[in-house]
Amino acid sequence: MITGSGDDDRITNQPQTSVGENGVDPRPAAVTFVTTEHFTLQGERSRAISELGSRASIFLATVSGALIALGLMATATRVGTTFYAFVLIVLPTLSFVGFVTFERTLLTELEDHSGAYRIARLRGYYFRHAPELTDYLLSVPPEKRLVVQGFGTGPWQGLLTITGMVAVITSVLVGATAGMLVAVVSDHSLAAALAVGGVLAVSTLLALWRRGASERKRLAALEQLSPYL
Repeated sequence: MITGSGDDDRITNQPQTSVGENGVDPRPAAVTFVTTEHFTLQGERSRAISELGSRASIFLATVSGALIALGLMATATRVGTTFYAFVLIVLPTLSFVGFVTFERTLLTELEDHSGAYRIARLRGYYFRHAPELTDYLLSVPPEKRLVVQGFGTGPWQGLLTITGMVAVITSVLVGATAGMLVAVVSDHSLAAALAVGGVLAVSTLLALWRRGASERKRLAALEQLSPYL
């Protein structure tokens, strides 16, 4: 646009901008609230992911140390009454640690999922009120917003998480505990120990799987019902 004012002719460029829905820009206060919430949720997700890694590392280190101790015990005392007593104390303890770790990692995983869902909703707000950003920021349909953040779909997705890994290891520990107990009671019957241990391990894994699936389904229902999640 060219404007004249005596001998001083100025050329002012007015950039083209687009406004959001209803042709009205969001209030500055709303923009501040939304960006602050986005930043806070990113921090919460970072904390949750860090906690998941820390708890998984502690659990794996505990299991590894205990198994090494069992190996040294077997070497030092040979496989006898003392060894069996030591095993039947250590393995149930590891199983308990596994159950506790599973519960905590499951809750932390759900917190991370909730944070990612709320961030996805905020990104939808950005694109509604600043559609000119679509060509510069990653924009996907609403049903794909969690997928692009690393949350896959499918029936086996639960096994690919830290919670799933903890569930598998805990189930093996429970089965090993039962198998060792049956071996001692049944005068070292390998068939009986493997049968009981295998059944209990699979049953434990299925129970933990259902527990995780139930909590994820409950969270998904809340996300669909509540606009504030």
